[in-house]
Amino acid sequence: MVDQTLKGMLVLVAAMLWSLSGNNLRAADGGPQDADTLRKQVEQLRKEVEGRRAPVADSAADRALAAKYGPNAGVTTKTGKLEIRGLVQVWYYGYQHDNRGAFDGANGGAVFDTNTAGDNSSFRIRRTELRFTMEVHENVTAVVRIDPAQEAASFPAFPDNQGNSGLYKVFKTAPNVSPEFEAANVAGMGSAAAVERLQRGMGSVPRQLEFAYVNYHGVVPHHDFQVGQFLPKIGEEGPRSNAELDFAERSMVGLLGGEYEMGLQMHGTWCDDRLQYWLGAFDASGGYFQYERNRADTNSDKDFLAAIMGRPLWKNETWGSLELGYTFEGGVHGKDGTSDPINNPVNGVNSTPTAAMRHAAWGSYYPGGPVKGWWFRGEWQFIQDRPEPGQVVNLAGAGGTDFTLAPGGAATAASSPKAIGIQGYYLTTAYKISDSVFADSAPSWLKPWEFLFRYEELQNVWVVNTMAANPTDDIWAFKTRVYTSGINYYIKGHDAKIQANYCVVRDPHGSRLEDALGMRNVNNDAFVVNFQVAF
Repeated sequence: MVDQTLKGMLVLVAAMLWSLSGNNLRAADGGPQDADTLRKQVEQLRKEVEGRRAPVADSAADRALAAKYGPNAGVTTKTGKLEIRGLVQVWYYGYQHDNRGAFDGANGGAVFDTNTAGDNSSFRIRRTELRFTMEVHENVTAVVRIDPAQEAASFPAFPDNQGNSGLYKVFKTAPNVSPEFEAANVAGMGSAAAVERLQRGMGSVPRQLEFAYVNYHGVVPHHDFQVGQFLPKIGEEGPRSNAELDFAERSMVGLLGGEYEMGLQMHGTWCDDRLQYWLGAFDASGGYFQYERNRADTNSDKDFLAAIMGRPLWKNETWGSLELGYTFEGGVHGKDGTSDPINNPVNGVNSTPTAAMRHAAWGSYYPGGPVKGWWFRGEWQFIQDRPEPGQVVNLAGAGGTDFTLAPGGAATAASSPKAIGIQGYYLTTAYKISDSVFADSAPSWLKPWEFLFRYEELQNVWVVNTMAANPTDDIWAFKTRVYTSGINYYIKGHDAKIQANYCVVRDPHGSRLEDALGMRNVNNDAFVVNFQVAF
């Protein structure tokens, strides 16, 4: 401010001198030559004043502006530009009370499996993300995201509380059984100790670090390159921002594509983002059925990923928007060497090499015209991999030594299960008032509402086929079906919203449950309310 004032005064003085000199010179002989001389003298004077002027200290107003805080305010860093973002999700949930688990009473009543530790209603801090994005160069960005809420290991899975103690909670397998089942089957594990371990979250691996990657962009036209730990492009719902989920939680197949991997990924985009593709190489540590983030790879092979997404229609007022996509990822899991994974394990996993793969296909359609506001989305996945030793329950008690049931060894876990292929999908439809043709005419209290419904199923309950010649080489995969009704209330878009979901759960579902295995369908319908703020 002071600097501008001084310059203005110099210009004003120069103009006055010019005006005076002009009037005098018009009356003198040789006026034009003297006028040029005077102009040069004034310019020289201005330069001398500028050079001698001492630096002016910032005013109180300048210091106040530099220290301001609030929306769009700058963050002081050593170098570059730092952006800080966050997400808080607080849940209240409840499950239908059924104290008997899916395996309870199987094999003629020899198996003891209850559900009392997983059907309690509770508040829960679902997510507490802090994301730091640092632009250190016009072509280089670093991203780190942590979520301390991921350290919690005592909460049941959602929407199916049967997988309630493992890292990967989508599946009801031997590591994810109830603590009562574990106490009855694991040698040396008492019932009280098993329940306490679950309810106190003991034994959890580190899970806070989610994103830690460097992105290179703006060098190769239409492309960027990312290396570190992040979400690969597995389907559509898995890599989507947690703040922008349609329901309080992802679908079961969405959770399968929402696990973090370490590796390298190239992303290309053309035609104003209407055509995009991804190519990548990843560790895939632990395999597709038991992801373990931020850990060393279990072999030297890498999994390769290829994904493509196209938008034949996009933001068309008449026809709306259509998006279609497909992902393939595959590689070799396990490691050459001993075939005895119990006595001679390799990094804790089966040492037998296995060709693993997965496919994901998705589509979404947002119509235009008179039905604008009504939208559809769906996704399908197929996964083939070898479960870890001890992951598949054997209700006949043969073929493994990982579990020893107290009454006669009637339930164990397969020590060397073969590779298994499973699949699942979801279909969602919804109507959002604020995006509809009634957005302008609807009353203000109705505009923030969105009404949703989702149907999904996944083959997530695994049991050894007791009728096979070699039970350890064959697995039955039973499906879980979930019908979810939802309501979203947008206070400020996805930055502040409330979501309420009711899930009708059919777990597990299959014709062989009673006839061959004596398993039962668990009554575990669920209700959840999500309170969310993103910033």
